[in-house]
Amino acid sequence: MAKICITGGAGFIAFHLAQKLQENGHAVYGFDNFNDYYDPSLKRARQQKLAEKTIPIVEMDLKDPENLSEYMSHHKFDLIMHLAAYAGVRHSMVEPEKYIQNNVVGTHNLIEACWDADIEKVVYASTSCVMAGNPLPWNESEKLGYQLNPYGYTKATNESQFMASTIPTTVGLRFFTVYGPWGRPDMALFDFTRKIIADKEIDLFNYGDMIRDFTYVDDIVQGICIIIEKSLKDNFAKEIYNIGNGRQVQLMDFVENIEKQLGRTAKKNLVPKHPADTHATWSDTTKLQALGYKAETSIELGVEKFVEWYKSYYGVN
Repeated sequence: MAKICITGGAGFIAFHLAQKLQENGHAVYGFDNFNDYYDPSLKRARQQKLAEKTIPIVEMDLKDPENLSEYMSHHKFDLIMHLAAYAGVRHSMVEPEKYIQNNVVGTHNLIEACWDADIEKVVYASTSCVMAGNPLPWNESEKLGYQLNPYGYTKATNESQFMASTIPTTVGLRFFTVYGPWGRPDMALFDFTRKIIADKEIDLFNYGDMIRDFTYVDDIVQGICIIIEKSLKDNFAKEIYNIGNGRQVQLMDFVENIEKQLGRTAKKNLVPKHPADTHATWSDTTKLQALGYKAETSIELGVEKFVEWYKSYYGVN
């Protein structure tokens, strides 16, 4: 059994990961700053659910280096899973300073706190968008792409920060468009579902011509757990891995799946491409597959599970 800390512990992916790590026999802790980028009540609800399973998520901020260092030194974790970040590619064009302070400065503080506490293993979240502009499918061995937004360049910076750090084991995971129950309200699936139910228009950027490698949260968690277990057992060098579904889905097909599950037709507002967006994503997960990873959830099943959760959580018939 290992003692693992998850930063951003009340977040979407963290919520699912914490429970799986506990099921796998680990002692799981976490912290979150509960910022208001999206409704903090959803984060508090996740925190409460985890507390019921004796997974404590305390309120703490990566931008508070003194408390962070004290917390890390007190607990002496075997591994840190760094998921905390100010998220959202489009919003990052509006408030870039928040992304720099939370994602870059906050990560620097975490690295310093790990050094002070002699923590030698960190797995951290990156994003597919750091590879924007490269030929598809995106492969980890290629150089970083041209960053289209502050979120992308802060996550690319995170990769450099960990690569250059003195922490012996750091593994970066590039996530591809994660979705599922308890997801973020700013993400397409959540936003579309809410608006379709309310009979409001949904905005489809690039006039609906967008392609994404949508990855169900359970598959993301599967990939993270593979990397965590390997990191705990071995002296994993500084590596980068893609975690995606490996399948491209047209945005219009994605919307059609939501409509089918809701039994309603969306009012579609076709708008120009957003400057923060890349047209298409597609993961090459060959490297992670060699460790046993296999994406198992189809887009049809994943959307169905999300809609079931959404209706239950918000009391929608």
